[in-house]
Amino acid sequence: MILNYRNLDWKLIGVAFALSVIGILLIMSATHFSSSSFERYYYQRQALWLCVAMFVFAVIVHLPFRFLDLLAYLFYAVGVILLALVLVIGHTRLGASRWFDLGPISLSPSDVGKIGLLLALARFFAYTRLPVTSKRRLALSALLMLVPALLVLKQPDLGTSLVFFVVLFALWFWSGLSPLYLLLIVTPIASLVTASHWLSWAIYLVALLVFLTLLKPGMLFSVVAFTSNLGFGMITPFMWNRLADYQKSRIITFLDPGHDPRGAGYQIIQSKIAIGSGGLWGKGFLSGSQAKLDFLPERHTDFIFSVLGEEFGLLGCLIVIVLFGYLFFRCLKIAVRCRSRFASYLIAGATAIIFFQFVVNIGMAIGIMPVTGLPLPFLSYGGTALVLFWTLIALIVSADYNWQEY
Repeated sequence: MILNYRNLDWKLIGVAFALSVIGILLIMSATHFSSSSFERYYYQRQALWLCVAMFVFAVIVHLPFRFLDLLAYLFYAVGVILLALVLVIGHTRLGASRWFDLGPISLSPSDVGKIGLLLALARFFAYTRLPVTSKRRLALSALLMLVPALLVLKQPDLGTSLVFFVVLFALWFWSGLSPLYLLLIVTPIASLVTASHWLSWAIYLVALLVFLTLLKPGMLFSVVAFTSNLGFGMITPFMWNRLADYQKSRIITFLDPGHDPRGAGYQIIQSKIAIGSGGLWGKGFLSGSQAKLDFLPERHTDFIFSVLGEEFGLLGCLIVIVLFGYLFFRCLKIAVRCRSRFASYLIAGATAIIFFQFVVNIGMAIGIMPVTGLPLPFLSYGGTALVLFWTLIALIVSADYNWQEY
């Protein structure tokens, strides 16, 4: 496809590129004083991955947009196959089979699965003639999501599996499903949490009955919603016992970081110290004591935002947050104006993936969310993750370039 490069959204591309460069600088600072010579060159590897990501971006924007539409389910099938294969022949690290070991690089199939699910759901919602509140429509779209999500849970990787749920809920909302129905669908999760004590669970169930009476979603929907809440509440002890020790530890640490300050709570405590010590202006590039003295674990991946806060202070954090805010604004603006429903759904889902990981990672760094291992888009170290986010930007830019097509 011959492109008129002037019509590409260079503002969106520029913001994503600026965030990627900031990420390379932060990775360089986070690993500069590492005792491992291999880690000290992480920033160079990230720079190489950025070149790969830009190449992938260029390839995707040159593809005919119809090509993505027609082969959406094929991409989904490839993602599911890779997620199944990694459980069998994947490289096991820290008790989890999440990567294909390809010599000098590791490939995470969950990132491929995210793209595949996004394309498949965008095509499904764009062409289905079923009503928005149709039970069959909800069930079929949920089934598309559950297959890859359950495979990711099997690895196990709870944090990444949540991204698949977020894509589905974002597209349910974007396709016109009422927020009240979405609230009802997620109520079993609240039941799972409140069932930790019989009194809180009883109060919650009474409140749910009142809510269903006022909303009147229909007898069948009400019965299913209340029954599922009962079921989820009853299996709470079983679900807790099924969690891995590190997952239990993360939940307990989130509720009380001081419970194990030298163990599970160490990361969150050190992250808060790093961000708080940065003050308004920060300590300066390569001057973060938490990173320099090796107090902050996983500072180049999960806690890259903590490095930003320590070295560039509140001002640096606000600049990065504003850049992300502008990126989300432009993405949603493009999604609204696209004439093609497939393109609009594709952009909405891609934006949801970036936004969810942005919120969760920063929330994790400042201690308002449990540690999940989700990287901060464009900034955290990780080759396949960086390629994933640039693939999402490529899909958005391509949809914007073809916004007049139906």
